[in-house]
Amino acid sequence: MNHGFFRVASATPKIKIGDCDYNALQINSLIDDLYAKHAQIIVFPDACITGNTVGDLFWQESLVDSAFDKLKSIAEHTEGKEVVAIVGLPIRFEEQLYDCAAVIYNGEIVGLIPKTHISDADANETRYFKSGKYVEGEYEGIPFGANLIFDFDRVPGLKLGVELGGDLWVPNPPSTALSIAGATVIANLSANREIVGRKIYRKSLVCTQSERAKVAYIYADAGEGESTTDFVFSAHNMIYECGRKLAEANRFKNEAVYADVDLERVVAKRRELCREVDVYFDANHIDVDLKPMNYAVEREIQMSPFVPRDKKKRMHACNEAIEIQAAGLKQRLEAIGCKHAIIGVSGGLDSTLAMLVTAEAFDQLGIPRANIHAYTLPGYGTSDRTYNNAGELVKTLGCSFKEINIEKAVDQHFEQIGHDKNDKNSTYENAQARERTFLLMDLANDLGGIVVGTGDMSELALGWATYNGDHMSMYGVNASVPKTMIRFIVKYYADASDNDKLKKILYDVLDTPVSPELLPSDDGMISQRTEELVGPYLLHDFFLYYMLTYGYTPGKIAFLAEKAFEGKYDKSKIVECLKIFYKRFFESQFKRSCSPDGPKVTNLSLSPRGGLTLPSDADVRAWLDAVNDIE
Repeated sequence: MNHGFFRVASATPKIKIGDCDYNALQINSLIDDLYAKHAQIIVFPDACITGNTVGDLFWQESLVDSAFDKLKSIAEHTEGKEVVAIVGLPIRFEEQLYDCAAVIYNGEIVGLIPKTHISDADANETRYFKSGKYVEGEYEGIPFGANLIFDFDRVPGLKLGVELGGDLWVPNPPSTALSIAGATVIANLSANREIVGRKIYRKSLVCTQSERAKVAYIYADAGEGESTTDFVFSAHNMIYECGRKLAEANRFKNEAVYADVDLERVVAKRRELCREVDVYFDANHIDVDLKPMNYAVEREIQMSPFVPRDKKKRMHACNEAIEIQAAGLKQRLEAIGCKHAIIGVSGGLDSTLAMLVTAEAFDQLGIPRANIHAYTLPGYGTSDRTYNNAGELVKTLGCSFKEINIEKAVDQHFEQIGHDKNDKNSTYENAQARERTFLLMDLANDLGGIVVGTGDMSELALGWATYNGDHMSMYGVNASVPKTMIRFIVKYYADASDNDKLKKILYDVLDTPVSPELLPSDDGMISQRTEELVGPYLLHDFFLYYMLTYGYTPGKIAFLAEKAFEGKYDKSKIVECLKIFYKRFFESQFKRSCSPDGPKVTNLSLSPRGGLTLPSDADVRAWLDAVNDIE
C-alpha cells in the first residue's frame, strides 16, 4: 500500500542526431531501468526520437516516417509493462508538421499532443512547425490534440496532462487550462537551450507553475547528443509537486531522476482553494488502465513540517514569524490606544517568545519597554530554574518586573470550595492557572493595559490549557505558532542577538523541559514534564500539520510518521501518541471555540473565526477506529 504515492521519472537519453534506431534503443533502455525502479510515468525530452536539433532534416519525409515507425517499436517495448512513457517526435498531421509528445501504454500509442506555442527565440521553430492550439482529431486512429487529459481510474487522483518546452514560458501555459480541467500531473517535454542564468529562471518557472496550477510537474530536458553547433543542452531534469522540489538532475550529465509524487497532497491542495473557475476549453479525456505497483516509498519526510529544512529558509521563516507577531500586537495596541502590556512569565518557551515579540512591538511603536509589565507568579510547582530565567529575561530586556506568589491565594481558594490540598487532581492544577489569569486581568485593568497571551497552537490543539485560565488573554501572539516552531524561533533570536547575557538565558530556556509546573517541585527541580504525559510535541505537531493541512487519514499520517521518525520513535509509540492526539484534539474544541484574537503566522490557524470551524461535540470514534486498524 503506497498511501497515495506514485513514482514518476524524467529521463534524458544520449542520442545521435537523426538516428532514430539508435535513439529508440536508448529510450527503451531507460524505460527498462526506470521501470525496474518502479517508475510508472517516464517523461523524455522534446523530439528525442529524431533529436531536437536536426534542423532542415525535419523537412525530410524519411526522417519523419522513421520517427513514427520507431515510436511504434517503443510502444511495442512497453507491452506487458505497467508503465506510461511519453516521448517527443515530429508528426505530419493533415499536411502540416507538428512538434508532438506521444503517450504510450502497454504496447499502444494512446495519444498525441502537439506543441501549442511555437517560438523563434532560439530554435527557429516556426520554420518547421505549426501551432497545435486549435487542432484536434485522430492520427491513424490515435487521439490528437493539445486538450488531451489521460485518466487513470485505478490510480486515485492521477490525471495526466502534457505540454511541450516553450508552452511553459508563455503568460498562459496550456498546463493552466489542463489543471483547471482536472489534470493533477503535468509532463513537459523540453529541449531548452542553456545559457548563463537560465537554470535559475527555468527552475522558478517549473516551481511556480507546479504551485500555481496545483500539480505535480515532470520536466524532461534534452542533453548530451544534441547538436552543439550553436547551443548546448544541459539535461536539466526536474520534478516538482505543488511548489516543492522532489528531484533535480545535475546538469550536463544526462541523468534520469525519479520521485514519489503524493497524489493525495496534490488533490488536497486543489481542494483547499475551494473556488469555482471557468474551464475555457473542452478537454478530451482518454482512459488508461494502468495498474499501480506496490513498492517501498523513498520520499524523505521532514520531522518538523512547520519549519523549512533549509537553514537559510528556516532563519527567514523565524524572522518573518516574529515580524508577523509583532505587527499584529502593534496594530492591536494602536487600534485601542493602549500603551501598556501585561505578561505572565514562567521561564518557559512560550512566555519567552511572547516577551521577545512584545518588546519588538513596543520598540516599533516607540513606547518604552518599561511599559511592558512582566509578572512571575510562582506557585506550588515553580522550579528554581524557570523562576530565575523568568526574572533575568525580563530585566535583560529592560521591562518592568514584579513577583506575586499565588500559594496563599490558592490555599484560601481551596478552603472556600472545600478542596483537600493533598488531592492533587485537576482542581489542584487548574486553580493555580486561573488564579494567575485572574491576577493578570485585574492588573491589566489597573494599569490600563492588555494581557498578552503566551499559549501556543500545539497546546490549543491538545487542549493543554486551563479553560478560562492560561487559555484566556486579550491578544494571543503565539496562537498559531506550534511548539516545535517556537523552539526554532527562540534559537534563531538567541543566535542573532549580540547581547551575551540574553543569549545565555535563551539557550537555557531552550534546554528546559516543557512543563506547566502545577505539581509540587522536587527540591526546586521540575517534577512535571508535559511530554511524559501527552507524548512528544514533535509527534503531535506532525500529526496536526498533516491532519489539518491535507486531511490525511490516520493510516497515512502514521505511515509518514514512521518514515520521518525512523530511529527516533517506533511504530507502537507513534500509534499510541496518535490515539492521544485525536482524542484530545476532538475533546478540546470547546476551548478553541472561544479562543482570543491572535495573528495567523503559519499555514494553519485554530481560530474559530475562519481558521478552524469545528463543532465542539464532533465524535472522534471514526478516527480512533482508523488508528486501531493500523497494522
